Amino acid sequence: MDGDLRPSSSRWPTIGFLGPPGTFTEEALLAEPELASADLVPFPTIGEVLTAVDAGEVAAGYVPIENSIEGTVPVTLDHLVFESELLIQGESILDVHLHLLAPPGTKVADVRRVVSFPHASAQCRRYVREVLGGAEVVASNSTAEAARLVGSEPSEGTAAIAPMLAGRLYGLEAIAERIEDYGENQTRFLLVAPGEVPAPTGHDRTSIVCFQQADRPGSLHEILSHFSARSLNLTKIESRPTKQGLGDYCFVIDLEGHVTDEVVGDCLKELHMVLAGLKFLGSYPAAGDHGPRLREASSVRRRDAETWLSSVRAQIRPG
Repeated sequence: MDGDLRPSSSRWPTIGFLGPPGTFTEEALLAEPELASADLVPFPTIGEVLTAVDAGEVAAGYVPIENSIEGTVPVTLDHLVFESELLIQGESILDVHLHLLAPPGTKVADVRRVVSFPHASAQCRRYVREVLGGAEVVASNSTAEAARLVGSEPSEGTAAIAPMLAGRLYGLEAIAERIEDYGENQTRFLLVAPGEVPAPTGHDRTSIVCFQQADRPGSLHEILSHFSARSLNLTKIESRPTKQGLGDYCFVIDLEGHVTDEVVGDCLKELHMVLAGLKFLGSYPAAGDHGPRLREASSVRRRDAETWLSSVRAQIRPG
């Protein structure tokens, strides 16, 4: 597990996640001590998790946002951009390994039908094509739901692509392990909730959505120039259709820094002035094993800077 969801779960007594029990989302959530002690509530789909947070049924939601093989999870991103005012409170990254799970006694050569969450099955395209001979792939609401279905309604030649935890929960055996097409497979998860923005830590990420005045040559370059002029590092940028018409796109951008940073605030102010719209999705602690070290280094630099500034101000002649 590679993450840093620093805020205490006491702020979020209930957290919704993509269920049923046994999903990668639950695995990532349980790996966060600050969050795992909350009352964890499974929902059948990502959309239902986010809608429940909007409605106040749960205090926060924990959902996947992107995978290193398949990219963005559209239902998560589009909900945050177009359907709600939820703010990102933190992120974490989980190493993901997918396994072919089936009822005891099943052989790989027997498999003719595979059930899984579309993002997961897409991470195993090569294996399905080359090893399973192009077996039929059936979509489920989650990887754990796939395992539950195969375990509760066994059908000859049917297997699930799911985490090992789901196999143990639903009585399945791993007949092939780590079948993802690329070994360095990771998924990024977000904790989202209404209201407050987490305080700066010194190692943060800010997410925004830029809506153009018009789709014209150079419009993206103009947006990016505001970041480059301030030496702000972008960690992700992608276009999403605005749902207003074919060819009408907005840009979702992740950048290093916190909205309280003077240079980040100045950049966002300028963008707000020139764009048709600017949506703030959150400033939050960035994930990474190096996060605590960078945060501590930032704290030391801040203390040193404050000491220096105090010494300079102490030299001011009384008026």
